[in-house]
Amino acid sequence: MSELFQPLLDFMDRGGPVMWPMMLTTGLLWWLIVERLWFNTRQFPVVRAQAVAEWSERSDRSSWYADLVRRMHISELEAALAERLKIINTLIALLPMFGLLGTVTGMLHVFEVMAFLGSGNPRALATGVSAATIPTMAGMVIALVALPFANRLEHFARQSRRGLPESFTRE
Repeated sequence: MSELFQPLLDFMDRGGPVMWPMMLTTGLLWWLIVERLWFNTRQFPVVRAQAVAEWSERSDRSSWYADLVRRMHISELEAALAERLKIINTLIALLPMFGLLGTVTGMLHVFEVMAFLGSGNPRALATGVSAATIPTMAGMVIALVALPFANRLEHFARQSRRGLPESFTRE
């Protein structure tokens, strides 16, 4: 089992200490994306059908109070659609910032090596340069891969919100 994760551990080690928070952030990001995909495809249709059925069972759909109940149903469904989307977008924006932090810490390592050994030892400098570029690349790649998923989730939420008022007819 150790041989299976060794390349990942080596990659994380070469990227420096910033890679571990980046990995945790990535895990959280993908967990939230999968949860939203599950909600949109499996749970939202059921929740929407329940709210529409509850509205349809009402005998009074034209009074002032009925309009408030209608708006409440629509608002609750809109809130359920928008739940966690801002967190997903924030995490996507945060990952390149982790990469930038990794660049800074890697360059600090390069400058430390240069201060002690001078610039004549390229092997010693390579570790810092590697630690400077790997987090940047990792943060950008993860953000670029996650961005289409976030856009798709936003699109689904917008499309679903548009159709909500028609589901709750006043008759």
